[in-house]
Amino acid sequence: MTDPLRPLLDLEGVAEAAQSAQEAVFAVHRHGANLRGGSATAAEASVRAARASAGIDGADPELPAEGAVRDPLLAGALRVAEATESLLPTWRRAPLQALARMHVLAATDLVDDPDSLGRPGADPGMARRLELLAQLVTGATAVPGPVLTAVVHGELLTLDAFGTADGVLARAAGRLTMIATGLDPKALTVPEVACFRRVRRYRAAAAAFATGEPEGVREWLLFAFESLHAGAKEATTIADATG
Repeated sequence: MTDPLRPLLDLEGVAEAAQSAQEAVFAVHRHGANLRGGSATAAEASVRAARASAGIDGADPELPAEGAVRDPLLAGALRVAEATESLLPTWRRAPLQALARMHVLAATDLVDDPDSLGRPGADPGMARRLELLAQLVTGATAVPGPVLTAVVHGELLTLDAFGTADGVLARAAGRLTMIATGLDPKALTVPEVACFRRVRRYRAAAAAFATGEPEGVREWLLFAFESLHAGAKEATTIADATG
């Protein structure tokens, strides 16, 4: 059976950039603090990722000095981050169920109608693309982890399937894909911070991916791989501080 994502590796520079990004992430796992477990790095990375993800969509990413988080988007992103480990088995076998659960966590304070939580739009074309994405996540492709992670992230941004908190969901799904593919099994890296710091490029690259044109897809993939590199550097600074 033909691998639907295999042609992406033939786009100029993509295979090499994906390999380089993978090596950068693997190097983080060899850091002394992470060889001893990495739980402190992972915990801090999770919070930074959630804050940056919410910030990309306009939330104030700063955590309050005391008391509960008031920004509903940031609160939702933090809830999704906290649930990552428990969501991982579902993501591996039934990613659409995991997405529905993530939407409940991310958007519960953002919607007027609670019945809309966890329910993507009814457009048949979108439903088909979600199903195809689920097939990719559950084994329909053998492309390297960085490529599948970028495709999951970009496709969910493009589909905007739930109508609320879709950016948070897309980035969280990308994070789950990093873990599930073995690219970043301990969830140490923080590419979300790079996306936040380069938000104009992030949005432009996502729009390019949404065109479906080869050059636009290539632009998104290369940006995603750059963000993995930057996320690995961020993880190294966390490990240096915690190790």
